[in-house]
Formats: sequence, C-alpha cells, structure tokens
Amino acid sequence: MEVTGKIKLINDEQTFGASGFRKREMVVTTSEQYPQMLLIEFVQDKCDLLNSYKVGQDVKVSINLRGREWINPEGVAKYFNAIQGWRIEPLQEEGAQGAAPAPLDNLETTSKVDDNEPDDLPF
Repeated sequence: MEVTGKIKLINDEQTFGASGFRKREMVVTTSEQYPQMLLIEFVQDKCDLLNSYKVGQDVKVSINLRGREWINPEGVAKYFNAIQGWRIEPLQEEGAQGAAPAPLDNLETTSKVDDNEPDDLPF
C-alpha cells in the first residue's frame, strides 16, 4: 500500500530495551477532500530512510498495516494497529526540471522498416 502527502512532522529516533530496538515516527498529511494526518513508524534499519527528508516535503510512502493483540492483567484482549513504513520517495513537482518527456525527434529507433515488405495491416 502507498500513502502520498506532505510531511507534517519527523520525530527523533527512539531506542528501546536491551536489544536496542529502534523506531522513528513521522506524520504525513494527505491531500484529499478531508485531509488525514497519518502517523507512520519506521523501525530498525528503516529509520535511516528519513534522514534526507524535511517537514513540508511532498512524499510517497510505501506502508504495511500491522496489528497485534495484548491480553491485559484482567484477561481482556486489547487490539492495536500501526502503520509501518518501509520505503519513502519524494514526489516530483509538476513543471520540475527533468519531468518533461524527451521530444520524439531526439529518440533513436532500433528497428528499421523495410520498404520492400508487404503491408499486411487491414487498415
């Protein structure tokens, strides 16, 4: 799944427990009719993906939905959901350099048409 939007917040990396579990969270605001502010977490080596991004940047984030069950001390099951990011890409702004397709007259063709071959197309 993918989420696109503008980065609203990037938190510092957090480390938990003796194992050194790493987590870093960001908030992306979607650009739909009713914008959503989605908290997306990056864990372990994926934390480093956020280093080159800043607040206000438009991005596309590849995500997985995660869910888990926790049984509280009274024996009642509680359920938690998380959005976990595993890839992030900047969105190209319209009109940005390099975004325009190359003109057709500058493209090289690799196949040549033999004028001696019969044209068997029905139109």
